[in-house]
Amino acid sequence: MIYIVNYGLGNLNSIRNIIKKIGGESKIIDDVNEVKNAKKLILPGIGSFDHGMKFLNEKGWVDALNEAVLERKVPVLGICLGMQLMCKGSEEGVLPGLGWFDADVKRFSIPPGSPFKIPHMGWNAVHVKKGNPLVEEKEEEQRFYFVHSYHVVCNNKQDELLSAVHDYEFTAAISHENMYATQFHPEKSHRFGMDLLKHFIAI
Repeated sequence: MIYIVNYGLGNLNSIRNIIKKIGGESKIIDDVNEVKNAKKLILPGIGSFDHGMKFLNEKGWVDALNEAVLERKVPVLGICLGMQLMCKGSEEGVLPGLGWFDADVKRFSIPPGSPFKIPHMGWNAVHVKKGNPLVEEKEEEQRFYFVHSYHVVCNNKQDELLSAVHDYEFTAAISHENMYATQFHPEKSHRFGMDLLKHFIAI
């Protein structure tokens, strides 16, 4: 059973539906007390960094998530804003992030006149940076759906899982121990997204 954290920002039903489609079980939780029963977590998110962190702080999610992820080592998957909240902070806001990854969130720096636009929106191929249980290296190109204006910059390059290119190479997914996160939306990425979620279920 995967618990999907409902902190007011995210495609919760889309994630739940795709997990059901691939044969998994999930539950959307909006009671912080349920985190103590979690065996696996998804931290979704769409929107601004400070808005997300403010909600997590005010509703008591931070301590509960820290206990589950950092102490009990519950596998967790962050998606889009959820990935960014797992970092130390973001140029988008002033509040500190969860700090689970030694990483910061930066706005795309794309020069005027470039054909590449902000936000980065649409399908993009990814490159596997390291062997991992989430995304296999394949001969065929793997493509995922992105919608974002900010991207993660890892201080520890060993945490980089996938990269993509939007004017320049950026980190598309990260992992460290029991923690995984994607900048793209696997729930919108058809068969490649379903494969990724199948692998997360199997972790």
